[in-house]
Amino acid sequence: MEDFLRPIYQEYASNPDTLGVLLLEKTKPTSPLTDNFDVILLIIVKESTQSWKVKHYEFDEKTAALHIVTENLLMQWIDTSGYRRAVEWIIYGKAIFDRNEYIRGLKDQLRDFPTGKRDLRKAIEFGKLIKSYSEAKELYESDEYKDANSKILYSLHYLARLAVIEKGYYPEVTVWSQVKQIDLEVYKLYEEFIESDEEMEKRIQLMIIAMDFVIRSRARVSVRHLLEIMSTKEAAWSYAELKSMPVIAPYTLDLTAIISYLVEKEILLTVRQESKGAGLYHRKYIVAG
Repeated sequence: MEDFLRPIYQEYASNPDTLGVLLLEKTKPTSPLTDNFDVILLIIVKESTQSWKVKHYEFDEKTAALHIVTENLLMQWIDTSGYRRAVEWIIYGKAIFDRNEYIRGLKDQLRDFPTGKRDLRKAIEFGKLIKSYSEAKELYESDEYKDANSKILYSLHYLARLAVIEKGYYPEVTVWSQVKQIDLEVYKLYEEFIESDEEMEKRIQLMIIAMDFVIRSRARVSVRHLLEIMSTKEAAWSYAELKSMPVIAPYTLDLTAIISYLVEKEILLTVRQESKGAGLYHRKYIVAG
């Protein structure tokens, strides 16, 4: 198979802007990992007029997808889970061209998962978890049990991804296989929920209670990225100041949900500051001592 594709990737390998080429073949009849193509070619380049280009090919009754992505976009995907499939391509793909051992270094980085990047990913997943969990509770209290059931499943999935990141791994598509090996507490929650014989209403009620404890116990560690930013100054932060921070951009859409939860659990405290309107105050936030 590689022989058919060699003329394609050699053209890019000869370009000094190309950092590396990875090849990943389909090993099962149905393969979400390769988007059901027989082979994926991932070409990483330093710069390009387009940050991501995709081409599809057919050869010898087989199919191939070629992805050409810039280093900057790829690192965004890795740091923020923007495109999880690409991370798996790097982990499982075979390096067929590696300029100055760039691919090798990338694979090492994914294995090491530096603390700073791990903290950012935890904050991202925690924001999604809190929003989904809050929606599940609201739907349950409104007697919308089927929708609440769906939101609980989403919440468990985000909790699973958070658990994997806490252990120093990048979460993969088969996240529950990972969780079963490294965090039995979270895996048991999932197992109990999907295998429960309780009526839906009771099953959701019990899971909301159980998840509340698990989320609360992990909250401070999960939002370390945000708390460390807020601890860089003694004064309280306005929401606008936090939202404008580029380092918080990956979880800006869930920032309100995160802050509301942290205030509720007294991890953050609110500070009132006078405004121009009589009796109207600016609401600011500071990390609890």
